[in-house]
This record gives sequence, structure tokens and C-alpha cells, in this order.
Amino acid sequence: MAKNNRIHELEALIKKHQDLYYNAQPEISDAEFDALWDELRSLDPQNTLFTTVPQDSADGFPKAAHIIPMGSQEKAADPESFQKWAAKMPFTDFLVQYKLDGASMELQYEQGRLIRAVTRGDGSVGDDITANVKKMQGVVFELKGDSAPGGANPFSGGIRGEVLMTKEVLRTFYPDKKNCRNAANGLMKRKDGAGSEHLEIICYDAAAGTVGNPFTGQSPFRTETEKLEWLKAQGFFLVPLMHCSSSKAVIDYRAHVMDIRSTLPYDIDGLVIKNDQIDHADAARARPEKQIAFKFSLEEAVTILRSVEWSESGATYTPIAIIDPVQLAGTTVKRANLCNPNMIAEMQLKIGSKILVTKRGEIIPKIETLVENPAEASAIPQPSTCSSCGTTLLDEGTRLYCPNPACPKLIHHRIEKWINTLDIQDIGTVLLKQLFDAQRIRSIADLYTVTVEELAALERMGQKSAEKVYRALHTKQSIPLSVFIAGFDIEGIGKVMVEKLVDAGFDTIEKLIAASETDFAGVYQFGTILAHSLAVGLAQVKDEMRQLISAGIISIQEPRTAEASLSLAGKSFCFTGELHTLKRKDAEALVQEKGGSIKSSVTKGLSYLVTNTPDSGSSKNKKAQELGTEIITEEAFLQLLS
Repeated sequence: MAKNNRIHELEALIKKHQDLYYNAQPEISDAEFDALWDELRSLDPQNTLFTTVPQDSADGFPKAAHIIPMGSQEKAADPESFQKWAAKMPFTDFLVQYKLDGASMELQYEQGRLIRAVTRGDGSVGDDITANVKKMQGVVFELKGDSAPGGANPFSGGIRGEVLMTKEVLRTFYPDKKNCRNAANGLMKRKDGAGSEHLEIICYDAAAGTVGNPFTGQSPFRTETEKLEWLKAQGFFLVPLMHCSSSKAVIDYRAHVMDIRSTLPYDIDGLVIKNDQIDHADAARARPEKQIAFKFSLEEAVTILRSVEWSESGATYTPIAIIDPVQLAGTTVKRANLCNPNMIAEMQLKIGSKILVTKRGEIIPKIETLVENPAEASAIPQPSTCSSCGTTLLDEGTRLYCPNPACPKLIHHRIEKWINTLDIQDIGTVLLKQLFDAQRIRSIADLYTVTVEELAALERMGQKSAEKVYRALHTKQSIPLSVFIAGFDIEGIGKVMVEKLVDAGFDTIEKLIAASETDFAGVYQFGTILAHSLAVGLAQVKDEMRQLISAGIISIQEPRTAEASLSLAGKSFCFTGELHTLKRKDAEALVQEKGGSIKSSVTKGLSYLVTNTPDSGSSKNKKAQELGTEIITEEAFLQLLS
């Protein structure tokens, strides 16, 4: 019921804001509208709004039918969405134009003469505002001699464009208006036509034909390029045209356009992408599939790479970009992830590079692509020796690291990873550092030799605290194989990847140690790089692994049956509020043991929100109700586990 209510609420909001947008009185930003649109798509992908053309209106003007259908476009708000669309297309080369932020207009011609100008309307019928349009810049009243495509004479059909106000006109004549689009939309619909001379039309489409029969005229255009060349020859205003041979080239060009966007004389809010070959059948659809609006996003910005810091985590050195501060998704971003040396080399990044930075939801900001390398840009310095042991670092492209297995920093990080992976409470970073700096521990096995008396003698520790730490450490001695292997901090090998190894038959320590890189590379989602990392890592720690097991310090649990271990597979849980019968961490561990996943917040796709106060007005409860997420109590959760 909550889901259906939210769908109805979204439909009403979208219709309201579409009406305001197309009639020059928007109340929310494009990004906020897109969020409503995307939420409706996630809840009801077949909703009729996705194939309904929003309607503009201008009271008092006569109505007229279109020649060219004015449907809606598919849209992508980020590079990932665009690449998904591009991967489904039957072509790999793209024609790219600016997406103008104005009002759609169709100019209709008979025998080469302009007879009518029609607004978007409902996509089929709009308002005839010919008198106003004739005052605008960029309108061609009579087409040249052999004006029809292919030389046929004369041209009858429709030419589609966008009515715009330039930024200069807005500053000079209409400084009280909110933006160029709103000002242009209001002016072009004035009954007295006043101010229409301050507007211009930029054209981008044409089709020979008549009302109800587009694309039927003599000698239709064969390609988009041919069409645009003809429009230019006729004297129409056009936007720049770019041919891109790959989706990556489109993304790079978009980043460039975002960088120069503020210098353009008019507003644009993205790019329009299509193939050069014209597909009339697709163009006639209410929502063409073979073209897309690749929009700009508030979660992207062009900025400058000022320096690079190398974050040290265990043996690995990870580059972090320090950038000029930019606003992304409501936060100020000063740092962005660079991943590894390969990313720097492949993007040709330098100190001083102009870059496109993105932020997706809760994901750490990342550099999406290079926009430009100024002449003064310089190479990014890279550390060459380990700051802990002085060993020469090894650069494998995908990873820069210290290859010394006895590096103190590596050992310290491995012990810390073991504690975190086993979720051993009460051994914090300060206590671990005390033990490590005193050289009391130099391996995971050493942890289990520390006595209560030794712990109690440490600074800020007493007998009770020492006993609590000792008890926490020795309580978790029977653990799954996936936790055991993941706890040894082998690069790229976490619990999920170990579970894939177990599923492939490597279900004991000895089987893993005896396996080769080739064996590992054949496992689902493993490749040569990860297989190499696993083989090398196991060779370095196999003696310590065997020591922990042979000494009886750790025992490996027998694998659960598939039915038992995967009973929550595909389900996701978010816990909020106090639980009565178990700690939240224990509840989350139970979910993961049975194949489920844990979410820290209520998002689209969440299976269950677990709370003992389902009727409260908490933000998580409200969000779950809005999204139609099932809200269950602790008792119902425990029943799912049984």
C-alpha cells in the first residue's frame, strides 16, 4: 500500500512540475526533478508518464498540428548511465550536439516558404505563434532555390529548433528574470509579440513531409550530417557538431563542454547523442530509443588537480588527488580517489590538470576523466621507497606497494585487519599500537600469547579492562574459512572472494595452499592479477596460518549446507533503534552468514527495515514508508532466521 501511495504521489508531483517547467514557472531544479523521475522509474518502470509528452500552453493562440513528432528523450545523468545505454546500441560511433535549454519550436514550410511556427504543445498539437516567431533572429522566411534534400525543389516539411535568449540579452534587457529559459518562454507567448525580437532560434532537425505524414517527402535526408549541412546552407543557426568514435570519447567531450559551458552565449544543460544514420521509425516514437540526452549533473564539476598525496595502508600506497574545492551533491569536495598508478598514466594526469570530478551518492569522489593539460602542468611525483622499512617499492600499475613481507607497517596492518575482520571488540588502535611499539606482538599468533597481567600493566588499563580484552580475544576461536583467510589482509581477498573459492572446491586451508595461480584464475570473478595476489599472499602467510590451527588457537567451522547458508541470499537489511535479544553487530553477522547483506541507510531496493518501533516517526521509518520497504520487528526478523 505504501508503495502505491508513493507512486501516486510521485505522479502528481511530476505532472505539477512538468506543467510549471514548460510554462516558465519552475519551482525546483532540474536535478530535483530528475530525482523524482528516477524514483518513479524504480518503483513503476512501466508508468505511462514515461511515454507521455508534457504539454506547454499559451492561452488565446490557435492550435496547429506538428509535422515532426515532438516526443520525449531518454536521459542519462551520469557517465555510467550513458555507457549502459551506449552498450545496447547497434552502433559505436556517435554524433553529439549541445542540448539547448530553451523552448522547442517547429517551423513549417510549404513549397519553400515559412507558413507556420508551432510550439511543443502535447507533442502532437501546439500553439501557432507564427507572428511572434517571425520577429526572432535565425528564422528563414524563404528557403533557397533547390531547397529540398537531394536537390528536389522546393522543400515542404518541418524544421525543428529551440527558442533561446542569450545571456547578454538577459543581462541587458531582463535582469529581473530568473534565467534565460524562463524569460524566453514568457516572451514568445505574449499576445502583443513585444520582446520576441530579443529571441533567437537554433535549429537541429528537419523532415520532408506533411502533418500526419512525416519523413514522406521527396529525397529524404540520408544522414544527420547531411541534414545539418543543409540547414546551415539555408542560413539557420546551428550548434557545434562533434563526431565521437566511442562512448569514452563522448564522456571526454562532455567534460570539455562542462568546462567551457560558462563561456557559451546561451544556456545548455547537456548533450544530445545519436547515430549519424537516420532511423525514421525510431524518430517517430514518442520516446526514441536510439538517441539520448546526456545531461549535466550537480554531482559533477570541472576543477584543477593541485597535488597528490600517497595514502599508506599496510603495504599499499594509494594516490589521493588534492583538488580545488568544488560543490558536489551539497558538500564541498577537496579530495578525490585516484585508485592506482595505472589510472594516473592512462588518464595522462598531471599536477595542474583540468579534471572532471564526480560524486555518486555516498561513494567517495573520483576523477572521471581528463579535460585538459595546460602547458605548465607537471608530472605527478611518486614515492620510490617504503617509509617504514626503506625497501624499494614495486609498481605493478594496478598497485604500488612494499614487497618486503617483514615490513613492520605491513605486519601491523595485518594484525589490525585480523581484529577488524573477526570483529574482536575492545582491542582498539591505541592498545594495538602500545603492544606493537613495545615489540610484544609481531604476528597474529602473538596476539593470543598476551596475558591478562601484561595487558593490565599497560597505560590506562586496569585489571577489569584487561580481563575484558582477553575474554573478547579468546571468545572468537571457531570461525568460517572465509573469515580466516580474509583476516590475513591479502590484497583484494575479502570474505566474498574467499566464499567464491570455497564454492569452487577450495574449501580447506591445505587445498588453498596447494593450489596454483592457474587454479585460482579459473574461479568465477578471479583473473590473473587477483590469482597472482592470492598465490603470493598465501605463500607468505601459510606458516602462520598453520601455526594458528595446529596450536588449537583457531578452528575452522564446517561449511554450512547451501540451504542454510544462503537462506537470506539476495535480501538486504537495515537495523535501526535498540534490539532486545541480541546486539546489532551480532544480528548483522547472522544476516551475512546466511547470505544477506547489510545497509547503513534506507535506500531503493532495501528488502527490510528492522525496528522495534515500526510506528515511530523516525527518518528511517518515514523513508521506508515512502519507498514501500517492508518494516519488520525484531521478532519477525528472528523468524526469518529460523
